[in-house]
Formats: sequence, C-alpha cells, structure tokens
Amino acid sequence: MEIAVIGYVENDVIERRDRDWGSVRSRIKLLNDYAGGLRGLEDFSHAIILTYLHEAKFIREKHLERRPRNLPEMPLVGIFSQRAEDRPNPIGLTSVKIIDVDKDFLLVEGLDAINGTPVLDIKPYYPQYDRIDDPIIPEWVTCLLESYF
Repeated sequence: MEIAVIGYVENDVIERRDRDWGSVRSRIKLLNDYAGGLRGLEDFSHAIILTYLHEAKFIREKHLERRPRNLPEMPLVGIFSQRAEDRPNPIGLTSVKIIDVDKDFLLVEGLDAINGTPVLDIKPYYPQYDRIDDPIIPEWVTCLLESYF
C-alpha cells in the first residue's frame, strides 16, 4: 500500500495539545506536483483534511484501552471509541472552515494539526455524505470536547 503526502501544515502550533483548536489558522502548502488541485474548492465553505499524525506513537499496552486524555473522570474505552492521535494508523481527520484558496495553498480554520504535519488528502465537505442528523454519542464525549474547538 502506498499513500502520498500532498502537502504540509504550516501554523504557529509546535507542540501537541488537546484543546483550543477552533481559532487556529493553518496554511496547507501543497507540494508542486499537486498545485492546481484546489481549483473549485473556493466555492465551498468547509473541507475535510486527512493528515498523518507524524508525532503519534501507538503503544498497544498503553493506548489500546485507556481513559481519553488519561483523565481519571473519563471511562476506560478502546482506541476505536476515541479520536486520540496515538492509534495503530495515525491518521487525522478534521472538518475545517475554508478561509482562502490559492493555486498551491489552502488557508483553513480549526485544523487540529501541528506545524509540519503531513497532509494526505483534502476533500470538500458535502452535507449529503458527511452530516449525520441526530447522532448518538456518550456524555463523556461532550465533556471531553468542551474546550477542544
């Protein structure tokens, strides 16, 4: 299996963190081979960004089952019940607001990725595919994400 990096995140965030991503503006700089691939994205308000979480380290014994953010008030749950970065395949997925589109970069708001994070793909947000009406989530998720964005 091969996955190509299409670009990199450029922002002021240099350390991993678990909160306050909502106002972060990130520039996704495309590699030269992909310049022009953003044409038409300026007509959308939002996009979905897939990233490779290059600083994540999955340790089965530590991360397979754990409390989200290792907070004692959180329930013990499996990695596939969480959006944690330390996962078997460290792929990030975030819906972001599009601020600006150019030939070789995309400026977005709300991307939870640090400076230098490789970008794997950019997809336009389609409400018909991407929105779920009336989803059910556990109460702990609501508590966990109070200050995330």
